[in-house]
Amino acid sequence: MLKQIKGKINSGEIETRTEGKTYLIKFFSLPKGIKERYEGSQKKAVEQAKILVEKPQKDLNFEKDLWAAADKLRGNIDPSEYKYIVLGLIFLKYVSDSFYQQRERLQKWMGDSSNKQYYVPNEKSRGKMLEDKEMYKRENVFYIPEVARWEFLRGRASLNDIAKYIEEAMEAIEKENSEQLSGVLPKNFVRIPLEPYVIGELINIFSRIEFDHDENKEKDMLGRVYEYFLGQFASAEGKRGGEFFTPRPLVKLLVEILEPFENSRVLDPAAGSGGMFVQASNFLKEHHKDPNKIAIYGQESNDTTLKLCKMNLAIRGVFGKIEFGNSYYDDKFRELKADFVFANPPFNAEWGPDRVPEKDPRIVYGTPPASNANFMWIQHFIHHLAPNGMAGFVMANGALAVGGKEGKIREKIIENDLIDVIIACPPKLFYNVSLPVSLWFLTKNKESGRFRNRKGETLFIDARETFTQISRKQVTFTDEQIQKIANAARAWRGQNEAGKYEDVPGFCKSVKLEEIAKNGYALSPGRYVGVPEEGDDGIPFAEKIKTLQKDLGKYFAENEKLEKEILENMKKIKI
Repeated sequence: MLKQIKGKINSGEIETRTEGKTYLIKFFSLPKGIKERYEGSQKKAVEQAKILVEKPQKDLNFEKDLWAAADKLRGNIDPSEYKYIVLGLIFLKYVSDSFYQQRERLQKWMGDSSNKQYYVPNEKSRGKMLEDKEMYKRENVFYIPEVARWEFLRGRASLNDIAKYIEEAMEAIEKENSEQLSGVLPKNFVRIPLEPYVIGELINIFSRIEFDHDENKEKDMLGRVYEYFLGQFASAEGKRGGEFFTPRPLVKLLVEILEPFENSRVLDPAAGSGGMFVQASNFLKEHHKDPNKIAIYGQESNDTTLKLCKMNLAIRGVFGKIEFGNSYYDDKFRELKADFVFANPPFNAEWGPDRVPEKDPRIVYGTPPASNANFMWIQHFIHHLAPNGMAGFVMANGALAVGGKEGKIREKIIENDLIDVIIACPPKLFYNVSLPVSLWFLTKNKESGRFRNRKGETLFIDARETFTQISRKQVTFTDEQIQKIANAARAWRGQNEAGKYEDVPGFCKSVKLEEIAKNGYALSPGRYVGVPEEGDDGIPFAEKIKTLQKDLGKYFAENEKLEKEILENMKKIKI
């Protein structure tokens, strides 16, 4: 079969086109038998997906069941391509529903004679005003043209050219909202070989997220679905998935410890899909603060990941300056001094020191080797901190104790008293990646007054045994475990609500700078926190020895018996 296909490609019977460095086969030109088999598998997937989403809504484990249904429809499409189709549709559903919510409010206001600002007595004039783009944009709602509204697309979900309608919808939305969305939305629905009925069924699946008149409730639901799907695609893509998605428990722990506040400037120079910004916004909301009162600055070097980020933030109603570019060589926020820096940069990446100026203001502690950019990232974070700024980021464990050039850079950073808290995390927190990581927290000023004076001190937390296993390949932090770790840091900083801080052997220890120097400026928490104390079980020592002797005697006797049996069996072997 493979030889036949190759022959037909060479003869031109099967049409192909290039996409980057790969060749794509045009589906319609495939032999009839192959097309029928592929279409059959997709039809079967559609039927299975329908079963999953036709449960009563109250019985749905919502995000999980939506994912199971959408994933059934994927067929042989690579997850890295399929995610733009699926996440693009979730985005369409969100912006459309937000538009309907604002339209509903406007209708109510225009018909209310007591509303002096919006009342319009003439019904025909009301209809015109409902299509006035400014009436939406002033409320931070995207104006959605009729051809891009969800109900318009849902009514065409069964058509053979539904992919074309969706691409036209994406283009129309970008055109009407070019300032925020120009070039952001996916427009590859026609190119990817998904049968029309599969795309139509995806529309039906996401229509299960029913329109809700409560804007905050719907935004939260669609935001959760988008985040859940991002995580599932990251898992499906394995190591590549970690490039655009940081597991939520890690992001939440970073934010819980740094505690961003209103009117602060937040930077993520390796923004990925924007999870740090979403969690910072959620933190303010949970503490009854205005989530819109933070200034967000992000930079991302992968163009397609940047699009995921902008869609993610739009769904959450989070707006900021998100720029495309490589933070090493093209810092888009050169003059920015942020109150908070959050990041999960690429681990142990190669970079080009020769591509940055010799007197680059970021590189004050030394130039990292070309083979590893970890300390380039760390110096980048430090450079962008305001005088009282704080940074929290994920880092590969190697940076904790590496020697050579990097060790010298780490030593200078420690001597400058910038290291506030170091947390060792368990392996397998990232999807399908067992690489152990640590969380670093830096502060420009330990005497800022926000917390107690911590000059010359660093808190080490060993959280390698603090986790919950969710599969053979993955662990997580529960909310309770996140609070346990965060409260240790809060108590150490002198925050009254966290209680009095005490060193806990095997878990956390406050260490003076002098002790770190004696340990060769290594930052591995296990080196400082010691081992956990074992509780006294009340059994006298002499009794424990007697029990041990008895157990060992039994073990040795069994071992001797086994040896004799093996020797006897070997004698029976004829040579």
